[in-house]
Amino acid sequence: MLEKIFQKLKFHKSKSSRDTFSEIFRIKYEHFRELLNANAELAKIIADIEEKLQGHTIFGMSYVRSQAVQAVFYTLRMVKSLNALANNKYFLLVTVLEGLHSSIKEEIEKRKESPIVALTLPFSEVNREMVDWVGAKSANLGEMLNRLHLPISPGFAITTRAFDLFLQENNLIDEINKKKIEFGGAAPETINILSKEIQDLIISAPVPPALGEAILAAYDHMMGTFPRERHDDLVSRVALRSSAVGEDSELSFAGQYVSVLNVSRDKIIQTYKDIVAGLFAPRAISYRFSKGVRFQDIAMGVACLQMVESVASGVVYSRHPFNPLENHFIITALWGLGPYAVEGVITPDTYTVAKDNAHTILQTTVAIKPRQLVSNPDGGLKEVLVSGEKQGHPCLSPEQIKMLAEYAGRIEKHYGAPQDIEWALDKKENIFLLQTRPLRLSPGDQQKMIKNIPQQTEYSLLVENGAVAFPGVGFGKAFVLHSDENLSNFPEGGILVAKHSSPDFVIVMPKAKAIVTDTGSVTGHMASLVREFGIPTILDAKNATRTITSGLEITVDAYSGRVYQGKVPELLNLQINKEPFFKDAPVYQALKRVGDFIVPLRLFDPKAPEFSPEHCKSLHDIMRLVHEFSYAEMFQISDLVSDVKGGALKLDAPLPLDFYIIDLGEGLTGLSENTKKVTVDKIVSVPFRALLQGMLHEDLRFQGPRPIELKGFFSVMSEQMFSNPQAAERFGERTYAIISDKYLNFSSRVGYHYGILDAYCGKSINKNYITFSFKGGAADDVRRNRRARMIAFILKALDFSVEVIADRVDARLKKYESSVIEEKLDLLGRLLQFTRQMDMLMDSEASVETIAKKFLEGKYDLEF
Repeated sequence: MLEKIFQKLKFHKSKSSRDTFSEIFRIKYEHFRELLNANAELAKIIADIEEKLQGHTIFGMSYVRSQAVQAVFYTLRMVKSLNALANNKYFLLVTVLEGLHSSIKEEIEKRKESPIVALTLPFSEVNREMVDWVGAKSANLGEMLNRLHLPISPGFAITTRAFDLFLQENNLIDEINKKKIEFGGAAPETINILSKEIQDLIISAPVPPALGEAILAAYDHMMGTFPRERHDDLVSRVALRSSAVGEDSELSFAGQYVSVLNVSRDKIIQTYKDIVAGLFAPRAISYRFSKGVRFQDIAMGVACLQMVESVASGVVYSRHPFNPLENHFIITALWGLGPYAVEGVITPDTYTVAKDNAHTILQTTVAIKPRQLVSNPDGGLKEVLVSGEKQGHPCLSPEQIKMLAEYAGRIEKHYGAPQDIEWALDKKENIFLLQTRPLRLSPGDQQKMIKNIPQQTEYSLLVENGAVAFPGVGFGKAFVLHSDENLSNFPEGGILVAKHSSPDFVIVMPKAKAIVTDTGSVTGHMASLVREFGIPTILDAKNATRTITSGLEITVDAYSGRVYQGKVPELLNLQINKEPFFKDAPVYQALKRVGDFIVPLRLFDPKAPEFSPEHCKSLHDIMRLVHEFSYAEMFQISDLVSDVKGGALKLDAPLPLDFYIIDLGEGLTGLSENTKKVTVDKIVSVPFRALLQGMLHEDLRFQGPRPIELKGFFSVMSEQMFSNPQAAERFGERTYAIISDKYLNFSSRVGYHYGILDAYCGKSINKNYITFSFKGGAADDVRRNRRARMIAFILKALDFSVEVIADRVDARLKKYESSVIEEKLDLLGRLLQFTRQMDMLMDSEASVETIAKKFLEGKYDLEF
């Protein structure tokens, strides 16, 4: 089954192997890169599911199915890539994934949706739990009418069952799929052609008689409920608004689909087809493609509303759209019908209203409104001029402003989150609500929001420009973590400050008021956990561990990414308490059950016995394990180069090494077919260039022989002459660098020691890492161990996690910005040069720390 899913969604392309080492390495690297990309996509899916599990957003069962399928797909892609790297060593992961996939399918199928057979439903029978059957716009209209008893324009919903019937009766599902296969790809010109051909199919297809009759019967019933005197031509017109599954809910499809105003009875059926065809408009196809929404998971409902011949219309934001410090209602209004209000064609009046019991009007800004939209008697809309005196007149009276604020407050309280509400005022001064949806911020508005949280200048600023993993404000005493062993001492109500993010911090999250780390990614494993616990968290704060000391009282502003010394009441009052209104919905419970097999992370410590395939209980566990194991597999790629005879180019650089390069692609530039040697200026691989910069450091470049300490010299000689030949393995004499533009695997096996380094350095913090191992030497065991501990001392000071066993050092650094990775690689290059022939200098325990400190101070001459 998993193979079928993989083939169905497949965009992985395997390459034929050539009998060259370069091609073998290149294939391994492609699998590794594919694994990293799948890891990044899976992290986004998990983060999105976690957001929905907060219970603040309406979504449908199509969302649950779509995210589950995508999550399984990317997990399978990671597992396949790892097994390709490791010669199928981790085949058990496939079995584990099969089991999780079966459990996910079982949970999805448990929710047997009540089959809605009706093709239309009056809004009096609709609520938000019916989002899968009427779409989000209609579901929200029914919710406002039936549970909040607010005035909406009269109307009915054309259900997604009607959409399914229309497609089935015309065999459009197969035809659309054929078109998609025929065109493929996501290039703009391809999407435009695909869109036109699918839309032509839909518009030319007949509406099944049963569907046409049901729509017109619902229309006639609606019109029959009005008093006879209201049956003038304009009152009999309707607005048909798209109500796609997903629209106005889990994804902001705003503006992607079609709505048509002022439709007469004889045009309703054709307009319905136009709106269905809008599901395949170029911008809608592109949007779904960018969000990973599959065709199988979309459906178009339509809201049919009696046309409000608006005197005025506009929007209410239940809080400021990009200034979180301003918790007021913002109302905009202009003359005529609504499209100009939401499209920004005319500058509207703006009213700011307080969230007090009296709905005090705090500010009124009246704009000049020279034009307005009105209904055209022949259908559609037309623009007319506003009379001169009326242009500068307010659209709303104070009573109407307060009424809109009162409605918005009730809607926000009901949904437990800020809302974006459209309204209209008719000729009799009746207010009608046309739709509500969650107030969403565009990336530009989010930047405005951050800028609109002013720096609290009366408080000392300790951190700024951090990345927000979970928003909020936290106050408490800082607990600066210097070693993971200290986590057991973390106090209740403390604020954790650490150098890097780690899922190990989960053990203190129930007690933490906030978390701040110098490095980390908002899509990383720890970010997922803080969202689960709801802890205000700032990552990538750069220097928090240097500017914050343990015991210091601090306020963490995880809206703007700042940390202040002391208590900042103005920010503590900023917290938005959002009620999880959707948690009782059956579809939420379905996502929670499915999410239990996707989201939780239980495997934290790679050294723990349970860090193995058989202990994976979720897709997140598999993701963590595969990501960790992939480092080890790439690290071992250097073992393949020991027998390389050809396919490598010699490095031409002033280094005392027999140095060869294997380019996997885009690591070198300016070479010809006959090139045998490579100079440093031809190297464009970011991590390799950084490493070489350190190895060629001017203070190490022309370094002479190490000063000889006689006891150390005789230790080396006696070890070589008298010890067991197996006691000191002599490695090969060549040094290799396997490179691409962002990747480096470096192996230096010279004499009796070796160093291996594996690194990725790109724009994505989540992908970036360095692993480093050093072992061996020609001296006795004691001196080799001292050198290992000296190297470990240095690496710990450079923020690596380090382990020392005998004369071997293993170190890792991950999830740092590329600039930091480059800096560390430069220092590792210096360290590789610095530690040559170091055995004989390690004559005492004191030498371990003494020599390490000299390196960290940049004193490489070792003259005592």
